[in-house]
This record gives sequence, C-alpha cells and structure tokens, in this order.
Amino acid sequence: MKKYIAEFIGTLVLVLFGTGIAVVSGGNLVATALAFGLAIVAEAYVIGNISGCHVNPAVSLAMLVSKKMNGKDFCGYVVAQVLGAIAGSGILFLILSNTDLGTTALGANYYGALSANNITLVGALVTEIILTCVFVYTILGVTSDENKSSVAGIVIGLTLTFVHLIGIGLTGTSVNPARSLGPAIWLLGDAINQVWVFIVAPLVGGVLAALIYQNLNVVEKKKSK
Repeated sequence: MKKYIAEFIGTLVLVLFGTGIAVVSGGNLVATALAFGLAIVAEAYVIGNISGCHVNPAVSLAMLVSKKMNGKDFCGYVVAQVLGAIAGSGILFLILSNTDLGTTALGANYYGALSANNITLVGALVTEIILTCVFVYTILGVTSDENKSSVAGIVIGLTLTFVHLIGIGLTGTSVNPARSLGPAIWLLGDAINQVWVFIVAPLVGGVLAALIYQNLNVVEKKKSK
C-alpha cells in the first residue's frame, strides 16, 4: 500500500507544481519546463526507494511490458497516479479560484485551434508518441544500471525538462496520461473532449520505448558478456 500512496502523492505534486507554474507564469517556456523537471528530481530522491517514482501511467506500462512489474501493481499504480493528478488539479483549481487568474486554464493539453501553434491531430499524436518514447527510454536505460542509481533522478528530471522545452509550444507537453487527465476532469468541455489524444499517444510511446529497449539495450548487454 505504501507504494501506491507514494505514487498518489508524487503525481499530485508533479501536476500541482508543474501545471501550477505554467498557469502562474503565463506559460513561460523555461519556467514550466524546469517546474516539471525539478519536481521529478525531488520526487525521485524522496519516493524512488518506495515505488520507483513512476508518477506516470506510460512509465508504469513500459515497466509492465519490460516485465519489471506485475499486473496487480500496474493497476494499483495507474489508479493512484490518476487520483493523484485529479487531486493535484483540484488543489490548483481551489487556489486559482481565489485569485484574479481564474480557473479557465489549469495547464490542460490541446491540439488544433486551442493549441499554441495550431498543431493538427496527427501532429499532436506524433509529437506525444516521440517525446514520451524518448523520456521513457531514458528512464528504462538509467534505472536498469545500478552504477547510475545515484544520478538517475537528475538524468530523468533533465530529460523531462528538455522534452517540455520542445513540446510546450506544440501540445503543452503531456508525455503522461495522468497529468493530462487531471486538468481535463476539472475543466471538462474541449479539454475532456481532446484528452484521449494525450492518454493514447503517451501510452503508445511508453510501449514503443519498452520494445526498443528490449530489442536494443538488452541484446547488446548479452553480446558483451
């Protein structure tokens, strides 16, 4: 149960601070990217030894495909992550409702006319699949080597930062179904209508990363013996 609670808290913090800074900073590219990245760095060293600090259904799915976790834990992790994201967005909603900023924006992800640069549906799908694949592939690589354990949190956080630097101007950067579902649940309307893209694409990216890792890194490791 502790690992599920850790995933709940970790996802809550990621969504609250990541999307919160996006809103408060007016969508500032660097501030938002750093917010998500630094949140992961902090959480990795706090809950990493409890749950592995997935805080992302796409990461958990990749771990399931890679046989690094079982089906029961996968379901428990995803439920905890989604609930954490909804709670994080709920807290942000409460805070913003008591400010002049209002609650029309909670850091939701969009495509089309609602996105920053009018990215198409296909463009959004491709962007999220690729960015998630790069992010999750990095996680699989750095967490599979015990020699890198001391810097794993920093590497993962920096990777999340750089995928946000390109993704914010396109889709707002999801790479995390829970992170996208949280704001959409509170905003409803267009946010909830479009959220399927930011659920499906990251999950596909996570599976792709796991398959690449299994067929590239694992094979190379065997050959080196």
